[in-house]
Amino acid sequence: MTNDSAPQDDAAAKEQELAAAALNLPKVIQFNDLPRCGDEVWITSDGQLYRLRKTRQGKLILTK
Repeated sequence: MTNDSAPQDDAAAKEQELAAAALNLPKVIQFNDLPRCGDEVWITSDGQLYRLRKTRQGKLILTK
């Protein structure tokens, strides 16, 4: 059995991304979709390191 919906899902996601780009909207990423992130993600910006973590209540906290 093959999963024929995967190419359609990819095409739909690409179409949504292009539409968002045309409208100059920010890219939206689900926290849980980040690969192997667990409950935290480390982000760098302009040489600064930030930690984005998810609390037990499902809230996000960004710390420097």
